[in-house]
Amino acid sequence: MAFDPSSPLIAWLSAAAHNPFGQAAAIILGTFILEDGATILTAIAVGDGTVGGALALVSLYIGIITGDAGLYGLGRLAALWPAARRWAPSSAKNGAPAPTKWWKGRALFRVIFLSRFIPGTRLPIYTASGFFNAGFGIFILATAIATLFWTTSLFALSLKMGQILLDELGAWRWAGIAGFIAAIVLVGRQVARMQPSSSRG
Repeated sequence: MAFDPSSPLIAWLSAAAHNPFGQAAAIILGTFILEDGATILTAIAVGDGTVGGALALVSLYIGIITGDAGLYGLGRLAALWPAARRWAPSSAKNGAPAPTKWWKGRALFRVIFLSRFIPGTRLPIYTASGFFNAGFGIFILATAIATLFWTTSLFALSLKMGQILLDELGAWRWAGIAGFIAAIVLVGRQVARMQPSSSRG
């Protein structure tokens, strides 16, 4: 069964069918745009045989972890901008920002790990980690382990659901896939709205 080229990511993966590097680049770029959407579409591409499973998962891991490191880096850049310190705690305004007890060691690992599973928390927490110069090694370790759990689980679910949609909906399969992606995104946003402001960082 051929894929409908209505998805840019699927179209790129199909065009690069004989070029694993091209497929990996397309998947990584997709995670920068929308992580969960890229994961779902990539899983569907694997189910259809457009891309290999190992290449897909490794590319997703690389793209997502690189994006997380980028958010940390944005936080570090913001710390170098004097105007940004106006929003920092008073202890950070006189000189370089320093992490509190919540941004060190095991506490940092727990915060970063759990934020992967709580929609709406990654952007503020990851950039704050960079702003306060929290341990980058612990940050990367936590986000890598959390990504391994979350992305693999979503990938497996999408692989199963995608196959059902492709088999059962026929010509309407892409409407079903679009609805599945929209549901994942909307549920995530709703959960984020339900979180207390303190848990969102």
